Amino acid sequence: MNENNLETVTSLSSDLSSRENITFQLEELLIAGNYDEAKLLLEPSQPVDIADAIGSLPQILQALAFRLLKKNEAIEVYEYLDPVVQQTLLERLRSGEVLEIVERMSPDDRVQLFDELPAKVVRKFLSALSPGERKVTAELLGYEPETAGRLMTTEFIDLKEMQTAAEALSLVRKRAPFTETIYSLYVTDKERHLTGILSLRDLVTADPSKPIGDVMTRDVVNISTNTNQEEVARAIQRYDFLALPVVDKEKKTCWDSNCR
Repeated sequence: MNENNLETVTSLSSDLSSRENITFQLEELLIAGNYDEAKLLLEPSQPVDIADAIGSLPQILQALAFRLLKKNEAIEVYEYLDPVVQQTLLERLRSGEVLEIVERMSPDDRVQLFDELPAKVVRKFLSALSPGERKVTAELLGYEPETAGRLMTTEFIDLKEMQTAAEALSLVRKRAPFTETIYSLYVTDKERHLTGILSLRDLVTADPSKPIGDVMTRDVVNISTNTNQEEVARAIQRYDFLALPVVDKEKKTCWDSNCR
């Protein structure tokens, strides 16, 4: 084993030890009723590490730890939790807390949660969602399980060819807080046909006065809504992409109820 590999292994071992230590300390603090210290312990941690810590706690302490999180952080942490832990929390949290979590989840994560819940519970949550969130969730649930349509996110940024790079960048800044992915940007025409793609890096480094049509790549690798999730994973690995655009039979991007 060379020195670089040894450093990597040591770092990973250290990270694992740190996560286990957080879980142990968190449990001790919660048992002692020292909630302020528990909050301070969690504040510098990453959401995925907090999810691991909460998931490792006894069930009786999981909801208590989750309630210590700030609202925005709680939603992100919830999406990293194991489905079994997610369901346990739904049972233990108050109705209002649960509805707020479900409402603010990204649509694709919400659908994954719904796939694990009884149909009666799903219907209850759907009826309680705001009209916009209910529409997009019902849309995703309409696709076959384990397909790209069921897994895709509806929260992305689409641009137009005639926009300048400066205009597009301004749009990205405005929509980024409400968008799940900003690193891959898709270009569409008036009928929602996918015409190009560019990365955030391409946009940031482009001449601000250049139209997007001159910056984007027109040869776009895409997948259809009925593509099996295993094929999706292989395509992402093959092309080394962070994400792939999902289109319908007419090559229209899919983010509303017209996509079938």
